[in-house]
Amino acid sequence: MLQDQIITELKQIPNDKLAEVYDLIHYFRIGLASEGNALPKQRPIGLAKGKLQIPANFFEPLPDDLLDAFEGK
Repeated sequence: MLQDQIITELKQIPNDKLAEVYDLIHYFRIGLASEGNALPKQRPIGLAKGKLQIPANFFEPLPDDLLDAFEGK
C-alpha cells in the first residue's frame, strides 16, 4: 500500500529535517481541502461610496521640488 511506502520513507528522514517534511505535507493537505473554495468571496461594489472625497488640487501637477525628490535629485 502506498501509505506504508510513504511511512517507510519518512522513517529514513533525519529528525532535524522532519519539521520541513511535516510542513510540506500539512500545507499540501490544507491546499487540497480548500480547492473547493478556490474563488474568494467577492465584496459588493460601492461599499465606500460617499465616504471618500478627493480634493480639487489632487490632479494638479506636483511642485518641482517634490518631482525632483521622486527622481532622486
